[in-house]
Amino acid sequence: MIGKLKGKLVEIDGNVGLIETSGGVFYQVYLPFSLLSTFQLPPLSSTVNHLPSIEIYTYLQVRDDALVLFGFETKKHHDFFKLLLTVSGVGPKTAFNVISHIKLDQLVQLVQSNDVAGFTQVPGLGRKTAMKIILELSSKFKTDFDMKNMVMSDDDQTVVSALVSLGYKSYEAKKIVSKLPKNITVEEKIKEALKKQVK
Repeated sequence: MIGKLKGKLVEIDGNVGLIETSGGVFYQVYLPFSLLSTFQLPPLSSTVNHLPSIEIYTYLQVRDDALVLFGFETKKHHDFFKLLLTVSGVGPKTAFNVISHIKLDQLVQLVQSNDVAGFTQVPGLGRKTAMKIILELSSKFKTDFDMKNMVMSDDDQTVVSALVSLGYKSYEAKKIVSKLPKNITVEEKIKEALKKQVK
């Protein structure tokens, strides 16, 4: 099992990096764009000494037709990726997509606040899979899976949209709205929401 790689990042093609180790072996690794954006490769004529160094945690997917390496900048990212793989129906490609598009602390918040919409911002991730992730990870984070928070009324969705347009994160807005009285108007909910702080 290849658990970690250290070497020179010699090529970038989309979200695939080519890493040369000190032993002269080249590995193709899928890397999140957040990590790739921190590297700027020198001209092709540069020597290996001028290439950026990289050290990443890796996960090896063994398929019938290929061996696929996924790379992560920290052990926490690697661990959360493996946690996502415990969700039924979530494979390495989907899990890597989630890790690549949502920050780690926000992922935890999305699970804790039952925020399906937050997960569906990941390209290719549908509501059904998002609900599965929240349902199955809730117990691991010792939080309650609350269907009511996942299926919001039209009024509450309007209030959440208004708060998001004012700069709130989706999970923050949903957390605030879930604590508002149900028998007041949309306008009153927005006014009340703006008075509250996320805790």
